[in-house]
Amino acid sequence: MTTAPDMHRGVRVGGWSWVWRPWNVLVTAALAALTFLVFCVSISIGDFTVELSAVVRTLVGQGERVDEFVIMDLRMPRALVGVIAGVALGISGALTQSIARNPLASPDVLGITGGASATAVFVVTAGGGAAIGGAAGLSTAALTGGLLTGLLVYFLAWKKGIDGFRLILIGVSVSALTQAITTWLLVLADIRDVARAQRWLVGSLDSRSWPEVWAALWVMAVLIVVVLVVSFQMQPLHFGDDVAAGLGVRYSAVRAVLLLSAVLLAGVGVSAAGPVPFVALVAPQITMRLTRSPVPPVVASGVFGALLLIGSDLIARTVLPNDLPVGVVTAIIGGPFLVYLLVQANVRRAA
Repeated sequence: MTTAPDMHRGVRVGGWSWVWRPWNVLVTAALAALTFLVFCVSISIGDFTVELSAVVRTLVGQGERVDEFVIMDLRMPRALVGVIAGVALGISGALTQSIARNPLASPDVLGITGGASATAVFVVTAGGGAAIGGAAGLSTAALTGGLLTGLLVYFLAWKKGIDGFRLILIGVSVSALTQAITTWLLVLADIRDVARAQRWLVGSLDSRSWPEVWAALWVMAVLIVVVLVVSFQMQPLHFGDDVAAGLGVRYSAVRAVLLLSAVLLAGVGVSAAGPVPFVALVAPQITMRLTRSPVPPVVASGVFGALLLIGSDLIARTVLPNDLPVGVVTAIIGGPFLVYLLVQANVRRAA
């Protein structure tokens, strides 16, 4: 089945120029509206049910005191962490897939989430989580581990530039290494620490607080500004380095900044919600098909990542038994989609 190309035109304001794609904007707006609806439903459901109208009144500052306590103090941090982590992982996946020019590239494949997980598990099993600030210390450790792993992959893959295929191969190798380290740490750890680490490794939004929300939000906001500014120079990279150089784009510097931003965004997502699987892989590919874009759209990928994560958390809390971690649902969704991408890639090679 073929889809009609998106009608677009160039827009220039001062020294800035971009391509206006109405269909892309329409799809992104629809996804944002659906995300807000799921967000409101998520914070309305619980042991004490709050009507959607009361949720909206509370969000605009006109709710009753009981509703404000339930929504703002108990449920809002969990939902906001889901949105922040989803946006961060979605944008990170879009950037890594664009840089590597491969739909299978994601922070999971490149070992970034694996490095964050290994570092966090080390902190948990070594008993250092409480010593360096509890949940905040664990989030900081995960962010640091993801950054260091991403830098390691980048430097190992660098050879007169970054080749997407080489980047993925080295990322898969580093990911396998970090998984082995994580398993080794769990084998040696106390059983109580193992239970805590295992729940974090699956990906969970339980017991989130406002300090965690603000810390993740500020870091993500700064990174998104950097991505949006630099992404104006990203489009020529899709036509190859020679074309980008001919257009005056310093492709090596642009690619390095975007990849570093992707690594940090993945670290923010993992530090906030744990290594939730497949969000960074699925979100860019689905939005690319919805927006009819030849490359993963950055903003739409972030919005869909938030929708996928909080929607999966809602399903985990209301449909599945025992309040399972959100990572179980994203794995159920992402696993078959990964198989679909692999089959599609094989079909293209055969053709």
